[in-house]
Amino acid sequence: MKITAPPREPGQRKQDVLDRLEREVDVWVATADAAGLPCMVPLWFVWHGESVWLCTRLTNPTGRNLRDGGRARLAFGHTRDVVLIDGEVETFGLREAPSAATAFLAKTGWDPREDSASYAWFRVRPLAVQAWHEERELKQRHIMRDGAWTV
Repeated sequence: MKITAPPREPGQRKQDVLDRLEREVDVWVATADAAGLPCMVPLWFVWHGESVWLCTRLTNPTGRNLRDGGRARLAFGHTRDVVLIDGEVETFGLREAPSAATAFLAKTGWDPREDSASYAWFRVRPLAVQAWHEERELKQRHIMRDGAWTV
């Protein structure tokens, strides 16, 4: 998108976000521990059942933070095409999310259920979504608040 292009309408921003959730494979996952120490890593994901599903080990900082903190911020794209998703996290055992696991396998080609038992599933239910291209779209960047689309 060129910097001189007009801002997208909010409905188009929502559709662009939904398209990215289907198309993209990687997302930046930001969490914090109980002391507030931040952690940010890229993970594979799948958009399934109106939630973002992640899989990582419960034994690493991200897995512990997702489980214990119950919140995450997800980020897509570069600084000129931003999507931020703030959500609440629910943790599932490796065998407790079969439909999400099937969708994850179809998208990424990796089945964590065939890997280490230390992996777990994390469902991130979006509570807030922001999307913008450049400064010209900052004004209407909030397209979801309190878990409901505003458009």
